[in-house]
Amino acid sequence: MEENTIFIGNKPVMNYVLAVVTQFNDYDTVTLRARGKAISRAVDTAEIVRNSFVQEANVADIQISTEEVENYNNEKTNVSIIQIKLEKSL
Repeated sequence: MEENTIFIGNKPVMNYVLAVVTQFNDYDTVTLRARGKAISRAVDTAEIVRNSFVQEANVADIQISTEEVENYNNEKTNVSIIQIKLEKSL
């Protein structure tokens, strides 16, 4: 993945908001990527960034997909994925 991609996990939302704002200092676009239960955290992060910290940021693209993963019992299961591309307008 690219340097300006932030992987959303189980940390508090504000940790990811800070990461996005920091990335916007170096890049004009930042991509948030989340799987499964973290998808809502990615959406929250994007909205907080857009509404409170970087008002000139817009959602440029949203991609959704499904990935097949193996669990600890070697069983395959599907996991939803979202990628939200935020772009800073000049």
